Amino acid sequence: MEAGKREIAQRLMESFIRFTKLNRPQGPIAGLTPGEAHVLFCIGRAGGPEAPGIRVSEISDSLKVTSPTITQFIKGLEERGFVERTADKEDRRAVRIKLTEKGAQAIEEAHKALLASFEGLVTHLGEEKSNLLAELMVEVVSYLREKKKTGLHG
Repeated sequence: MEAGKREIAQRLMESFIRFTKLNRPQGPIAGLTPGEAHVLFCIGRAGGPEAPGIRVSEISDSLKVTSPTITQFIKGLEERGFVERTADKEDRRAVRIKLTEKGAQAIEEAHKALLASFEGLVTHLGEEKSNLLAELMVEVVSYLREKKKTGLHG
């Protein structure tokens, strides 16, 4: 790799590391820890309070976290009224997790807080740079997904 390319790669790597560290939520969003928010968003993607819900194993697979960890999150979220467990109509041994109205409202609050944060970034960068950044991030994600799928490292 030529020296200029290596230097740019090093800058990119350092920028991604700093971004990852800085972009972690510093406190609860809508009264939720970051982990709880991730679990609620995952459940929310499976549908709102009227949906049949999602299995713990599906949440676990989606978030790449063990089922016992997800079960602990669910227990705390259920105790606080954000989710409820229901019997799976197709498999009586299975349990589905679904949002309550309170859970749906918490997701909405968290989404609004995150959106406000990114609106601040758009104000800071300007619309042109923000659009360019969004386009570049789509390309980065596409590149990383393809790399992961093919197992290539270079």
